[in-house]
Amino acid sequence: MSTIHLHRTTRLTPEQYISGLTDFGPGRSNLFGNSADAYLKVHHRSRADADVTEGSNGIWERLYYNWSDPDHVVLTTTDSNIWGGRSGHTYNFTRRSDGTTDIDVVVVRDGKNLKGSILGLVLRTIGRGVLEKAFENSVKAIEQRYADALQRGRIAA
Repeated sequence: MSTIHLHRTTRLTPEQYISGLTDFGPGRSNLFGNSADAYLKVHHRSRADADVTEGSNGIWERLYYNWSDPDHVVLTTTDSNIWGGRSGHTYNFTRRSDGTTDIDVVVVRDGKNLKGSILGLVLRTIGRGVLEKAFENSVKAIEQRYADALQRGRIAA
């Protein structure tokens, strides 16, 4: 099992990042590169949770998203072709006095078969940078989405 901790400080509010995280519409791959539109299927969605299948490059997982706590979002893997056990993602948001937000993410990858076990080992060692880059790219993409909306006058400053 691999547990990877990621951190980023952003000018986004927790609500803005969560809005991007829970946007399961077309173009999700622009925010999250490991979530190709061809894999995306929303099974259920409510105000504070969702059941979604997503993935890319032959790897998919069904995730239960719970964002009922605006400072703590949990994605639990309920099915996958390679991940099992305690796999998932936990996002913790801390609002800072300067108006920025700290985002701390814990990614747990528990392989349920040989492919998952090997990929988990790779992620724990040399592949950590792939997850860091994907997380960094998601934060930048959501920041850009809000900057563009602000510039177009679709949201207030």
